[in-house]
Amino acid sequence: MAVEDGVWIMRGLSWNDPYRIRTWQELINWINEVGFLPLFANGVEGFSAEEHVSPDYWWTGIREEDPWEWREIIASSHQVAYGKFFAQKAGFISLEWLPYFVNCRRNGYDFDSRYEDGLASRREKKIMDMLTGTDEDGDMTFPDEQILSTELKKKAGFGKGGEKNYPGTITGLQMQTYLVIADFHRRVNKRGEEYGMPVSVLLPPEAIWGYETVTSAYNESPKESYDRIAGRIKEVFPGAGEADIVKIIGGR
Repeated sequence: MAVEDGVWIMRGLSWNDPYRIRTWQELINWINEVGFLPLFANGVEGFSAEEHVSPDYWWTGIREEDPWEWREIIASSHQVAYGKFFAQKAGFISLEWLPYFVNCRRNGYDFDSRYEDGLASRREKKIMDMLTGTDEDGDMTFPDEQILSTELKKKAGFGKGGEKNYPGTITGLQMQTYLVIADFHRRVNKRGEEYGMPVSVLLPPEAIWGYETVTSAYNESPKESYDRIAGRIKEVFPGAGEADIVKIIGGR
């Protein structure tokens, strides 16, 4: 996605191109093949969903053909992880590669340990406290019901007269892989009717795929995980420059 003469231009393949991704399940298959994938075009040519779908069906609302709709379906399918993982922008990570991102981005810290060491903010703690807890055995617990992001904002004390920068805080937690976008729902009014645009549901990845799976790369150093991720980009997209890789996945 780029701006040319003040107009948003979507990149992509022609409708009849045999290599065009045609369904959300085909997109999941390609994410699993590559390992991880930003939603929109970036500095690495070809390294995005945008460049492999039709540019003509974005934001049409046609669920079978609109990649913007596909991201909702993919997020709720839990076949891959979805969230703001790449330079604070949206993208997907396969379940095979998610543990390496977790180890690299968290630098080996579970959230509570990060907070105890003074590496997480009070704002981040307020959000995570709404989405995680600990049982009598010391295991992580999670809410029984999904909380819309709009409700999470209120319950965590953000908004008028409260904490500031809710969008930046939840984006930061996604970048650190403490949260993923697990689903989308529309809000419901007092008459029980849905209204407005779909709203994201945020959850720790452990709530979806389990602690052992999500943290299974903790046995290697964060640098090793980073090098794996950077190496995978270079393997699949050999034209990727070091500066572009650092911009997309972050530095060591």
